Amino acid sequence: MKRREKLGIIAEREATKCFHGKVMTAESNLHPITELYEPWSVDSLDNVWCAAFVYYCCLKAGFNLPVKYPDERVSFNFAGCGGWLDWASLPEVNFFYSREDLNFTPERGDLVIYDYVFCDKEHDHIGIVIENYNNSIRVAEGNINNVSGVMIREKNNHIRGYIRIPEEYMYVSEDKSN
Repeated sequence: MKRREKLGIIAEREATKCFHGKVMTAESNLHPITELYEPWSVDSLDNVWCAAFVYYCCLKAGFNLPVKYPDERVSFNFAGCGGWLDWASLPEVNFFYSREDLNFTPERGDLVIYDYVFCDKEHDHIGIVIENYNNSIRVAEGNINNVSGVMIREKNNHIRGYIRIPEEYMYVSEDKSN
């Protein structure tokens, strides 16, 4: 099975497990996700873990990615939407496709980056495409009001663009000690 197809399956399954931060009186169950970002904790990622969920799913699907891409042009680690966008937009990576790119059609296992969904900020949310329709996409997301789930999102100006990680992509550390 191709990795992006596997990513779509895993993301849908993981999103429906109802991962959540601190909601109502329930303690967070984000430990499998937050442990990837030591020394961060459940408390430090509470209400800001959509990108960490995407990273968690990518690793489960077999994509080899570092917690933070080691390039000064990548401002955040993969627990932040900005880290994904910076990395995918690097000229030597070039995995980002603007929503305005008429030659790009989102597919299962692509990542989608949103602007102004939950707050007044660019690239404030990210998810994994499960299915593409004419005017909408079905997406697995973490941190929808601090809970994971599957959403139908309109293809509108809230979508900044998509990241398509090639099937054959493998991160190779330049650090020879690894």
